[in-house]
Amino acid sequence: MGRKPIFSTTQMDRKRKFKSRFMIFILMLAAFLAAIPFLFITSYVIYMGASSINLEFFTQLPAAPGEEGGGIGNALLGSLIMLSLATVFAVPWGIICGLYLSEYSHTKLASFLTFTIDLMASVPSIVVGIFIYVTVVLTMGNFSGFAGACALFIIMIPIIVRTTEEVLKLVPFHIREAGLALGLPRWKVILRIVLPGIKGSLISGIMLSVARASGETAPLLFTSLANQYWSASLTQPMASLPVQVYNFAISGFENLERQAWAGSMVLVLFVVSTNIITRYIFSVKK
Repeated sequence: MGRKPIFSTTQMDRKRKFKSRFMIFILMLAAFLAAIPFLFITSYVIYMGASSINLEFFTQLPAAPGEEGGGIGNALLGSLIMLSLATVFAVPWGIICGLYLSEYSHTKLASFLTFTIDLMASVPSIVVGIFIYVTVVLTMGNFSGFAGACALFIIMIPIIVRTTEEVLKLVPFHIREAGLALGLPRWKVILRIVLPGIKGSLISGIMLSVARASGETAPLLFTSLANQYWSASLTQPMASLPVQVYNFAISGFENLERQAWAGSMVLVLFVVSTNIITRYIFSVKK
C-alpha cells in the first residue's frame, strides 16, 4: 500500500487560497498607500482653490496686487495656443520616429535614435528651457509663444516616440506577414493594418504627453516668459497657466495667492480628467 499524503488535497487547496488572498491583500494595501499622496494633494488643492473658481476667473485678466477679482483668462489662452502648436508638430514626428524604431530596429540609425530619445527623456525640463532660450529666444531677439511651444515640443516627443514603439512591439508579427503575403508594400501594411490596430494606445500616449507638458513651468520661464495682457501672437511674450500660478504664488498678496491655488486646481483637474477620459475611451474601444 502507498504512503498516505501528509496533507490532504483539501488542506493544500485551503493553504493555496490563503496565500493567494494574502498576497492580493498586500498588493491592494501597497496600491492604496501609493495613492495616498495623490489623494491628499488633490483634495488639499481643491479645498484651497475651489472658493476662487467662477466664470470671471476663466475669462478676465489678472487683477492688480491687493485688488479683488480678476482671472487667468490670458494664461489659459496662452497655454492652449502653445500646447496646440506643440501637439500639432510632436504627434506626427513622434509617431514616425516610433514606427522607425519598431520596424527598422536593426539599423545603425535606429540605435542612434534610441540613444537620443533616452537622453531627451532624462534631460531636466529646465535644461530644455535653457536650450530653447539660447537657440530660439536669442535668435528671435525676444521671448515668444513660439519659443514656449518649441520647449513643450521637445518635452512631448520622447513620450510619444516611446509609446508608439512599445505598442507596435505588442502587435503580433504574423499580422504583418499576412499583409505582406497579400502583396501589399510594407509601408501600406504599417499604415493600413498595424497603425489602426493600436489607435487607442497611441491616443493614450499622446494625451499623456499633453498632460505632462501642460504642467511644465521651468522651460516656459526661459522661453515664453509671461504677459499680463491678452496675447495670441507667437512672436511676443505669452502668458501660460503654470508660470502664472508660479508668479501668483510668490507674489506675497493674498488675492493672488488664492488665484494661484485656483490655477493649481485647474491644472490638477485637467491632468486627471485627461487621463480618465483617455482610459475610458480606450477601454470602450477594446
